[in-house]
Amino acid sequence: MASSFRAPVADAAIFSAGERLCNLEEGSPGSGTYTRHGYIFSSLAGCMTKSSENGALPVVSVMRETESQLLPDVGAIVTCKVSSINSRFAKVHILYVGSTPLKNSFRGTIRKEDVRATEKDKVEIYKSFRPGDIVLAKVISLGDAQSNYLLTTAENELGVVVAHSESGVQMVPISWCEMQCPKTHTKEFRKVARVQPEFLQT
Repeated sequence: MASSFRAPVADAAIFSAGERLCNLEEGSPGSGTYTRHGYIFSSLAGCMTKSSENGALPVVSVMRETESQLLPDVGAIVTCKVSSINSRFAKVHILYVGSTPLKNSFRGTIRKEDVRATEKDKVEIYKSFRPGDIVLAKVISLGDAQSNYLLTTAENELGVVVAHSESGVQMVPISWCEMQCPKTHTKEFRKVARVQPEFLQT
């Protein structure tokens, strides 16, 4: 019976083009590889996988990152978690693209001027987001580094969808700019999303 297994490094190791993977006694070349001088090399940047059938020599392949996982793209709606804030922007980790969870979280930034569409000069980050908030945002650019996406919440449907009060209770939105703790009734400022059910990830 055919069996398939992943190399222990498959989920962690990213190889660049031209990097040596193993020798021909350990595996046979699959897609995304080439052989030279008795060794298998990666012909592209991506993750290595090994699959074996009926105890035969495993086939070594390299898949591009975009083939092995979904990547946030410009215009995509993403769900992210706020990791830190300062006066100019909020740093987030992107967890979902649409309703699809990502294997690895990506870093994103929501700048002060991208928080809302109106009165941008009056935006205060600490009145919009707090660390730990779950936020619905849209990707507007890949930023200056591939791993740091620029995001916006400047639409009614975008913004904070889940937030906890200082007492640790999940708050309830009471307006587009406030949420309230049902336990202490304390109100806190947020840039609240008018949630579309299909995007809600809790």
